[in-house]
Amino acid sequence: MVGDYRIFRLRRDHVRSPHNGREFRFYVLETPEWINVIPLTPEGKVVLIRQYRPGTEEVSLEIPGGMVDDEDGDPAATARRELLEETGYAAGEMIPIGRVAPNPAIMDNQCHIFLARDARPVAEPQFDGAEYIELELVDLDEIPGLITGGRITHALVVAAFYYFEQFRRQG
Repeated sequence: MVGDYRIFRLRRDHVRSPHNGREFRFYVLETPEWINVIPLTPEGKVVLIRQYRPGTEEVSLEIPGGMVDDEDGDPAATARRELLEETGYAAGEMIPIGRVAPNPAIMDNQCHIFLARDARPVAEPQFDGAEYIELELVDLDEIPGLITGGRITHALVVAAFYYFEQFRRQG
């Protein structure tokens, strides 16, 4: 272990290549599991959030998401919690539709993707720490244009909508 930085730990590994047997040193970010939620209202609107992201120093248009806390127990519980905290919405149904490895070259976690059907406002959002989020309700059919037009650029959000489209095609 090299360091513990609250939201991730940095680990140095010595790995033997399965191809040539040579040893290499790698650094791995140990992070909690993550979730992303596509909240869909009964009217066919997607509840998007706008929030400042320090890494890109920009306001990003995204879906609700976050880290799976030990207290949550499982990613679906985190999805319900994050949806409520970030938007004030609750869903009639929370459906797992996929998962991705955010960056398997340097990270050890997965991002679980959920569809929140019948999402409705039930409370005021409860932001964590430095969070400040604005909501934007968008017609579902506008999402592809927001992605190709560069308004939605977060890779995990783009992946979530890919999984959502596959889920819709399967009925």
